Amino acid sequence: MASEVLSVAHSVVSDTEVVLINGVDGHTYTVLSITLCETAGVAETFDLFIQDDGGATDYEIYSDQALAANETFEHTGRIVLTNEDHLTAKCASSASVDVVVSYLDQTR
Repeated sequence: MASEVLSVAHSVVSDTEVVLINGVDGHTYTVLSITLCETAGVAETFDLFIQDDGGATDYEIYSDQALAANETFEHTGRIVLTNEDHLTAKCASSASVDVVVSYLDQTR
C-alpha cells in the first residue's frame, strides 16, 4: 500500500559531500524547501546536486552558489527524486553551514 510521509533532514555541511536524502528503491521524494545557513562568520560557496542512481552521475542544482557570512539561503522550488537518487551538498572549504531539507516521502 502506498503512503506519504512529511519528513525533514538536517546536517552540517563542510568541504566533504553530505547526502541529505538517501533515496531507496520504490520511493519518490518531493523536496519542498531547502534552507542553508552559514554559521562560522565567513563567506562561503556551496554546491547542491542530485547523484543519479546512488552516485553514478552528478546533476548540479547550484554550483559555487555564494553564501555570505552569517546569512541564510532558501530554495523553495520543488525537486523530485526517485528510487536511489541522492540529494547531496558540499561547500568549497571547511565551512560550517547548517542545512535543513523539508520533503515528502511517497512509496509506490
